[in-house]
Amino acid sequence: MATRTPVLYLSHGAPPLADDVTWTRQLAEWSAGLAEPKAILVVSAHWEEAPLTLGATTTVPLVYDFWGFPERYYQVRYAAPGAPELATRVRKLLQSTATPVRDAPERGLDHGAYVPLVEMYPAANVPVLQISLPSLDPRVLYDLGRKLAPLRDEGVLIIGSGFFTHNLHAMRQVDGSDGVPPQWSAEFDHWGEEVLRTGDLDALLDFQHKAPAAGIAHPKIEHFAPLFVSLGASSAEGQGRTVIDGFWYGLAKRSLEFS
Repeated sequence: MATRTPVLYLSHGAPPLADDVTWTRQLAEWSAGLAEPKAILVVSAHWEEAPLTLGATTTVPLVYDFWGFPERYYQVRYAAPGAPELATRVRKLLQSTATPVRDAPERGLDHGAYVPLVEMYPAANVPVLQISLPSLDPRVLYDLGRKLAPLRDEGVLIIGSGFFTHNLHAMRQVDGSDGVPPQWSAEFDHWGEEVLRTGDLDALLDFQHKAPAAGIAHPKIEHFAPLFVSLGASSAEGQGRTVIDGFWYGLAKRSLEFS
């Protein structure tokens, strides 16, 4: 019997991630320790659309959804194959539970998807499908993950891509990528590490009320939201193993693997 694929939640950074030698090495080592998946399903913080929408199932141009960066970041290419069979399977799983599904055949991978994949699967030979966040409600997204969980028995790697803390205004006040993180980011990250280590699913789903400095760490919660899809798809009842931790310009880059 085939081994179930794990589920990932990763902090995807920004286009300059490619310049961070430590971070790129960590991502490459992480993927090297995983069995190569048959396909990858990504839900990124950078695509909110309801009802749930399936991205391109052919190789189309990337979505450069960022502004003001040097031109070289807009020259990055990641021509992974589309995953039409996976799209059909996702549609079937969701429609069987009366979950509405739409298609966006021209919608390519955004930087929440391709920035980490360039480092983790640089050969771009694994089919990739991106789906939208249909809601920011943690319980809705957790339920979505539960519906998608059977894909893990079919060799599909499910990745939620966000950022463990995400406040860009506060980020600009931190000096350097290795600077001491602000208290709000450190406190939220410590809380998150603890509840994920112990599997306190109820606290995670109610993080806006239970976590310290939640409103500062996530003024808008779209970068934490993909975690709930990953939690739902896992079989670990909220327990995750930290693979990458630390801070980048004051933001927690905690990334986790779920069984």
